[in-house]
Amino acid sequence: MFLLFFLPGIAMSSWVTRTPDVRDQLGLSTGQMGLVLFGLSIGSMIGILCSGRFVSRFGTRPVIALGTLLIITGTVVIGTGSAVRSAPLVTAGLCLFGAGMGGGEVAVNVDGADVERITGTAVLPTLHGCFSLGTVIGGSAGMAATAVAFPVHWHLTVIALVATGMLVHALRAVPAGIGISTAPSTPGPGPVSGQPSKPQVWKDRKLLLIGAIVLAMALAEGAANDWLPLLMVDGHGLDAAMGSLVFVGFAAAMTLGRFSGSFFLSRFGRAAVVRASAVSGAVGLLLVIFSDNAVIAATAVLFWGLGASLGFPVALSAAGDSGPDQTARVSLVAVIGYVAFLVGPPALGFLGDHYGLRSAMVVVLVFVAAAILIAPAADTRDRAAATVDPAQRTRPSTTPAGQHQGDRS
Repeated sequence: MFLLFFLPGIAMSSWVTRTPDVRDQLGLSTGQMGLVLFGLSIGSMIGILCSGRFVSRFGTRPVIALGTLLIITGTVVIGTGSAVRSAPLVTAGLCLFGAGMGGGEVAVNVDGADVERITGTAVLPTLHGCFSLGTVIGGSAGMAATAVAFPVHWHLTVIALVATGMLVHALRAVPAGIGISTAPSTPGPGPVSGQPSKPQVWKDRKLLLIGAIVLAMALAEGAANDWLPLLMVDGHGLDAAMGSLVFVGFAAAMTLGRFSGSFFLSRFGRAAVVRASAVSGAVGLLLVIFSDNAVIAATAVLFWGLGASLGFPVALSAAGDSGPDQTARVSLVAVIGYVAFLVGPPALGFLGDHYGLRSAMVVVLVFVAAAILIAPAADTRDRAAATVDPAQRTRPSTTPAGQHQGDRS
């Protein structure tokens, strides 16, 4: 599980740290680069829209395998497109990459939520911390490659080979059958042929508020992953290597926040942690956008990273505790999160072309500020207790912690 989160982080940051070089090799403007990144959005939407159905039918293991293979293939195609200076080929590579992220990452989060249910331990922040750790390592390698002008295509080819080895090793540990639906949804209002129908989780107001939290925080993370190096280069006058260094700082702050998340969750609860995260993210974005001092802006990126670190995994945990049919609930919130993470940021390029990337980030700031107000929706402890089967309440607990998952925080 840890490697399956770590792998996409390395692949994503390897591409992100080379975006200034790719843009220059292709000779594109910010708006044209936004069109190239739109390939990531198209692929992401395809993967996201298919993921829930595929997981319900085949389970998480094959969906994770296919998604990760698409990420690896996309990385190679992006590098090839950069080598031959073909914007359409880079766009196609990003489409494959996005389809892999959108499909595979939803499935691996369903697995992570299942581990939480079984162990009674908050593991999703740590798992997402492995993604962020991957971005730190990949970003550091990308920064070094940028500094020595190492060709983009060779850099991404090496990353693809390393990722392939990780996938072969990690996939053997993923159990089969996780996420397969035993209660298929039906178009009618009630059961058909004696089979129960799934609850329509998208009508759950509390769950939709949790989805709004993950949308805001995933957008903050995705915006940095897509645009932070260019934002520091074009918006604050840093060179490409320093822009990559700032991104590594963001990724390091994300990693620190996620690996320490379980400590704070156990002491302060989900709502307080989400609110504090949103405040930190808003402060960081505010300084990056409105400060003309490059040192202050680069330092503020650390607050941005800390703020964005816990919203996604904590919201997924809250979704799993929010009612019956955990797989459907986690899948819905994960889909919202990955739409924001993968589809939303490329649209900022069009705003950046007209108003500058710093001004475009005001959109992200508004969403993160809204998350401060709706943070209490992340506290689903009472609801989780209310949805436990009455027969189970009289049975001794079998979780290592001796308590229901919803009472962790």
